Amino acid sequence: MFQVRIHGRGGQGVVTAAELLSVAAFRDGRHAQAFPSFGSERTGAPVVSFCRIDDKEIRLREPILEPDCVIVQDATLLKSVDVFQGLKLDGYLLVNTNKTLADLHLDKLVAKLPAGHARIVAATEIALRHVRRPVPNAALLGAFAGLTQLVSLDHVAEAIREKFPGQVGEANVIAAKSAYDALRIEQVAA
Repeated sequence: MFQVRIHGRGGQGVVTAAELLSVAAFRDGRHAQAFPSFGSERTGAPVVSFCRIDDKEIRLREPILEPDCVIVQDATLLKSVDVFQGLKLDGYLLVNTNKTLADLHLDKLVAKLPAGHARIVAATEIALRHVRRPVPNAALLGAFAGLTQLVSLDHVAEAIREKFPGQVGEANVIAAKSAYDALRIEQVAA
């Protein structure tokens, strides 16, 4: 079972990101579940959502304490929440920022993970360029597909189009593809 924990703030599409990831996994022929965990339900408050993906039926219902991947939709959370708690030593880390991992003082954490498993993507900038709103979730899902190869980009795009038909969906698909391409180009260059 592959477990993903997504950290962000209310209004950034954290819950929707987990839902879309589970739909993409389902379209890839897997079992999946997505669920949120709320504190104070207001815009800007810290929010966590979870997604599990497996080849067999998933019966667990508790929060993910030892994720295989942590996605951070808002890097300001790094100063106030232990988003890395329980991250497996062979896990993946994806952070939405235009800074480097070194700028974020994550060198020690990155050194513990396999090479290439910790990545940054300027998802908010990509979203602003294509969606015209600072909602990084679709771009981060494209980057997740590129980083882990756990779900296909095509199925991420289908999940986005299903949730957001029309122009909004297409703009988010373009954002997801842009982040996927940026991440894959960086991996080839490295």
